[in-house]
Amino acid sequence: MSEVNYHVQPTPNPNALKFIFDQQLKVGNYVSYKTPVECGENNLAINLFTVRGIDQLHFFENTLTITKFNYETWDEIEPKLKQVFDEFVPKHNPDYEEYDPEAERRANLTPELKVIEEVLDRTIRPGLQADGGDVQAISLEDDVLLVRYQGACGTCPSSTTGTLEAIKSILRNEYKPEIDVYIAPEW
Repeated sequence: MSEVNYHVQPTPNPNALKFIFDQQLKVGNYVSYKTPVECGENNLAINLFTVRGIDQLHFFENTLTITKFNYETWDEIEPKLKQVFDEFVPKHNPDYEEYDPEAERRANLTPELKVIEEVLDRTIRPGLQADGGDVQAISLEDDVLLVRYQGACGTCPSSTTGTLEAIKSILRNEYKPEIDVYIAPEW
């Protein structure tokens, strides 16, 4: 078994780390998993969930952002992750078949939400994805937009303050001055 090359970068979320590999892990769009059942054919993801303390996985190009629960430390988790990486990354197919719920979600959005998503694509989303996360516009009613964070952003302390204010400010400038933005409750 050969060692897999990657380096680790912190994110603004102390419970999330970015593992940047020298090979592609995901072709096409990003994907986030919260449970092993969601992983489908992605054996790398399935086996990462066997490591105690893993909360969420976010695959994007050559980057894997892993979010952990508070009760485990990175010092305890990282050696176990390395074992999984060494075994499963060499066999991993970055072009694995997967149902893309994001494409379907976007196709079914209202015209207003599609415009908002386009603004987020151009402004906010690249920064969030660089930190191993993302955001979705969930609903818009009476100028109140509900968003849902994904990946490292889901439990990041700045997502409820600075990031949310940035989203609100940009949408007020580029979409509608009266819009207000809140985080959607978990379901």
